[in-house]
Order: sequence, then C-alpha cells, then structure tokens
Amino acid sequence: MKSKLALFIIGFIIWMLLSWPPDIQHAVVGIFVSGLAAFLTGDLFTRRPQHFADIKRYLWFGYYIPVFLWECLKANIDVALRVLSPGLPINPGIVKVKTTLKSDTGLTFLANSITLTPGTFCVDIKPEEGILYIHWIDVKAQDTEKATQLIVTKFESILKRIFE
Repeated sequence: MKSKLALFIIGFIIWMLLSWPPDIQHAVVGIFVSGLAAFLTGDLFTRRPQHFADIKRYLWFGYYIPVFLWECLKANIDVALRVLSPGLPINPGIVKVKTTLKSDTGLTFLANSITLTPGTFCVDIKPEEGILYIHWIDVKAQDTEKATQLIVTKFESILKRIFE
C-alpha cells in the first residue's frame, strides 16, 4: 500500500510539473492518471518506499547525471574515432564483470548505463551472483577484476548510494 501511495504522489507531482501552469482540469486528469498507474503498477514500483524521503539519494542522482553524460561523451568520441580511422584497433569480445549492487533497480541502472555508453553493451545479468556479461568494442582486459574496474567502477559507487 505504501508503494502505491508513493507512486501516486510522485506521479501526480510529475504530472503537474509537466502540465504547468496548474489548473483544475489538469489536476483532475492527473489524479485519475496517477491513481490508475499506482493501482496497476504500485506493487512493481518499489519494495522500499521509505527511501523516497532520503534527500541524499536525490543529490547523488543529481551528481550521477553529469558523470554519466561525461562518460557517454568520452565513449562517443572513442567510437567515432574508431569509425573514422580504420587503423585504430577494434578488438570486440564479451567480458565478465562483477558488481556489488543487489537491488533490481540498481542493477538495471548499471546495465542501462553500460549499454547507453557507446562501445559497451550489457548482454546478460546474473543478479544472484552479481555478474554482468558485457560486449566491449575494444577489450582492454579479459581479467574480471580489471574489466570491472574499467567498465563498472565509475558508475557502481554512485548507484550504490542511490539505490542500495
């Protein structure tokens, strides 16, 4: 019940911000849409709604966005250089990396962050073991520890503070 209430409140706030300036028609439709979304998906939304009150998580998420964008920019430039300069090495392969993230949301964010960064793609996740299999355009290390350090570490420490 708490997760449905949290989803309703967050959904309604986002609805009202997106339909700015506020008026009664948008508020009524927002209540209906937020209530429907909360009723249908509230049990799937979160298992720990008390985390929504922790302001530090939002601040860490605000920090995560520029870190992710910076890593994405660097990866875009790297992939563009490889496309434009055929002489640059391409050594594709799948590597195994480990993570200490346990929550489904944290693992999903990590896998999506890796996939959205050009040159890497999350192929499979084994959440019970904390293992991700990543396709990498230029494998720099086949060792699990070294590959984890190169691919996962930049996102994992921040995501742990947000989702764990």
